[in-house]
Amino acid sequence: MDLPKDPMMLYSVVNTKLRDYYSSLEAMCEDMNLSQQELEETLHAAGFEYNKELNKFI
Repeated sequence: MDLPKDPMMLYSVVNTKLRDYYSSLEAMCEDMNLSQQELEETLHAAGFEYNKELNKFI
């Protein structure tokens, strides 16, 4: 699955996947063959940070 380029849509899709399918961002990125660093940088630029304890971007 290709992830959306729009940061707000990306935020929504990633958090949904984290909530419904993955126990961590690392597990999601590994399973989907994504660069965790690039994903975090993209969402950081839009004002979101990953919270490991909550397993979501806030």
